[in-house]
Amino acid sequence: MSTRRDRIFLFLKGVGMGCADIIPGVSGGTIAFITGIYEELINSIKAVDLEALKLLLSGKFSAFWSKINGGFLIVLLLGILTSILSLARIITTLLANHPIQLWSFFFGLIAISALVVSRDIHRWNITVVLGLLVGGLAAYLITQAVPAETPNSLPLIFLSGAVAICAMILPGISGSFILLILGKYTFILTAIKEFQLGTLLVFSLGCLLGLMTFSRLISWLFKKYRNLTIAVLAGFMIGSLNKVWPWKKTVETYMDRHGEIKPLVQENILPTTFQSMGQEPYFWQALLFCALGIGLVVLLEKLAANLKNA
Repeated sequence: MSTRRDRIFLFLKGVGMGCADIIPGVSGGTIAFITGIYEELINSIKAVDLEALKLLLSGKFSAFWSKINGGFLIVLLLGILTSILSLARIITTLLANHPIQLWSFFFGLIAISALVVSRDIHRWNITVVLGLLVGGLAAYLITQAVPAETPNSLPLIFLSGAVAICAMILPGISGSFILLILGKYTFILTAIKEFQLGTLLVFSLGCLLGLMTFSRLISWLFKKYRNLTIAVLAGFMIGSLNKVWPWKKTVETYMDRHGEIKPLVQENILPTTFQSMGQEPYFWQALLFCALGIGLVVLLEKLAANLKNA
């Protein structure tokens, strides 16, 4: 990352990750994988350890910055934070007013991304195939989990951050959806919009703990079982398509802290069923936005290839 162009592209990748992490069903890890920065991200996070802390406390700032790949992390983090802070309200509005179009876009994006990710598997065998199937089944079962109502205590907010951040860096597993299952999605999103410092600090500390521990596991798996790890991650992405299917029927609702009725449990239905319920399925618009999601990934692939050859 030596040129201004590299930094701009990395910042935009961070913006994409932040946008994805806001949506229950889409993973920032998916965006990192699509844009080719996933392994560097995991290894950079893993580098933040006791040795790095000693370098920082001893005043060896240059060595510390180099060890943790600071230039990469700070630009990416700025992109993520910019996206989360500026797009939280926009994304929630789109989810409320244009859900079919938004889910269709992410359905196309994730579907093609699973194919792109699987191309990085250099050797297929029965173990790799089983990893793909297990990953897909695990993601599907997670997306079928029923959200719970939980208290807003500080220990649970901390735990929610630790668990959700692990999902956020896994392609196909949405940290936002994990928060939804834990009953903390609306609570945390409101805390971000209203800038509730106490809640955000506790949640961030939980995220930090989860990030430090889980990144080491992922890094080790990539080194020891690269093909199997990629297959499981691709399976996660395929299994998560269940969550981003555009046409859904709400079977159970809940009232949030502002008195608004929100969907709690939804099941996937066909567009024709949606129409028979007296609602517009927006079928052609859904196809268009699905194609846009596919096209975006193809464009990013071509752009990445051109940058490598430049």
